[in-house]
Amino acid sequence: MKRRTGRVGRSRPTRARRTLAIALATAALNSVGCGGGAESGLVELSLGHVGSPGSLYDVTANEFARRVNERLAGRAELHVYGASQLGGDDAMLQRLRLGTLDMSLPSTIMSSMVDAFGLFEMPYLVRDREHMKRIEEAVVWPDLAPRAEEAGYRILAVWENGFRHITNSRRPIHGPEDLSGIKLRTPRGVWRVKLFQALGANPTPMPFSEVFVALQTGVMDGQENPLTQVTSAKLHEVQDYLSLTGHVYSPAFVTTGAGRWERHPPEIRAEVEAIAREMQAFVYETAARMDEELLAQLEATEMAINEADPARFEAASEPVYEEFATTVEGGRTLIDKARR
Repeated sequence: MKRRTGRVGRSRPTRARRTLAIALATAALNSVGCGGGAESGLVELSLGHVGSPGSLYDVTANEFARRVNERLAGRAELHVYGASQLGGDDAMLQRLRLGTLDMSLPSTIMSSMVDAFGLFEMPYLVRDREHMKRIEEAVVWPDLAPRAEEAGYRILAVWENGFRHITNSRRPIHGPEDLSGIKLRTPRGVWRVKLFQALGANPTPMPFSEVFVALQTGVMDGQENPLTQVTSAKLHEVQDYLSLTGHVYSPAFVTTGAGRWERHPPEIRAEVEAIAREMQAFVYETAARMDEELLAQLEATEMAINEADPARFEAASEPVYEEFATTVEGGRTLIDKARR
C-alpha cells in the first residue's frame, strides 16, 4: 500500500504557533483565576485536557461544563481548555500542584507521577467497562486515590480515555513479532514504554500534540491510542494500517491539586465532585457509541484494518506484569484485586 504522507494537505501547527496558543490560553486562564469573580461572588473554575475537538475528552469535558454551569448558575462557572491549550499532561499536572489550574484529565501519565497507577498499563487487565466499574470500587478509591493524594493530587472522578489500538505505516500488526523495529510513539508513561519494549517495538514517549507531524514526516512509524483520539487528531490521514489490538484500557481521572481545590467554598466543591462522578454513565455510554461509529468511519477510508491476536500479546507481556508485581509497593496485590 502506498504511503500517504505526501498526499496530506491538512497542515498542523508549528512549534512556534503551539507556543503562542499556550501563551494565549495561559493569559485567558490567569484572567479566569484572577478576574472579577470574587467581587461578584462567582467562583471561576478551569479544566484542561489534551483531546482534540470531537474527541471523547472534548465531548465529555464540554458536557461536564454544561452541567456545572447550569446547576451552579450564578455561583460558579467552569471554563474548558482542550487540545493541549495549556500544554501537555505533564505541564497541566504541574499547574495543578502550583494552584494555577483547577482540574485536568490525566490518563497514562499518572503512572509516572504515582507508580501504582501503572496497574492500568498492564495489558488486557481491564476486560470491559463493567469490569472497570468494579476495579474502580475495589482498587481505585481504597488504594490508588490515597497514593495520588500523598503526591499532591486529588482524584474527583474516574472517566475514560479508552481501549487502545495500534496504527502504523509499515505493516499490519497481528502479534508481537510484527512490532519488531517499528518506531512507536507512546504517551509519557514509564510502564507503556516497558510494555512495548517487551513486545519488540522501539517506543518513544512524545506529547500528543506532536504526534501528527511525527507520523507525517516519518519520525515515528506508528502510535497507539483509542479510536476517538486517532480520528479526532486525523492520525488516519498519515497511517496506512489499523490493528485492533485493544491491548490496554486507559481510564482518565478528573484530577485537581489539593491546595487550590481546598480554597473553593465546600458547597461548590461538593456539587462539582458529585456532577463529575455522575458523568461516568454519560462518558461510558458515549465512549461505547463512538467506538462503533468511528470504526465504521475508518473502514470507509483507505486504511487497512485487521484483528490482532490478543493471546499472543498477553503472553509476551507477562514479564511486565511480573516486574510491576515485584517492584511497585503492593503491586501483586493490586493486580490480584483487579483480576478478581
